[in-house]
Amino acid sequence: MAELERQNDDGDSASGEMAPLREGEDEVKRARLIVDRAVARGDFDNLALAGKPIPGLGESHDPDWWVKGLIQRENITGLGPRAILLRTEDAELDDRLDRQYTEKQVREVLEDFNYRVIDARRQLLGGPPVITKLRDVDAEVERWRERRAAARRAAEAAAPPAPPKASFWRRIWRGGT
Repeated sequence: MAELERQNDDGDSASGEMAPLREGEDEVKRARLIVDRAVARGDFDNLALAGKPIPGLGESHDPDWWVKGLIQRENITGLGPRAILLRTEDAELDDRLDRQYTEKQVREVLEDFNYRVIDARRQLLGGPPVITKLRDVDAEVERWRERRAAARRAAEAAAPPAPPKASFWRRIWRGGT
């Protein structure tokens, strides 16, 4: 090992690089030397996954592992089979409807959703089956009205009571406040 260190010390010591591999030099010993030097310098201290299991290790082989990892890392939405996207949109549809201001907007959102469900059912590309149910527009509009009225009542109940209004003469006496 000392012989190998002596042979490779003639590299650029300022940058920490080693000299090129010489004729007859053992690659395994050189790799061990490089790792040992890195450990001595502390290059492997405080790594992100130190002491933790390696993510994805032991799972079955997935040919699209890198795409799924990219989607998860970058938090990309809107990609995937239409059946899955429609299921997630169906789960979040009530919240989306509650953000609408008028009944016309609610109806437009519901009609668009129903159109996309029907279109996905006609798909010829394959993929998972579309099990998302159509939404009854009139029933959903009624549920939207009820949720909106309940939210309004809750907001009114939570609001502090208005201070009692002073009489006309008392306001005149105080100077018009």
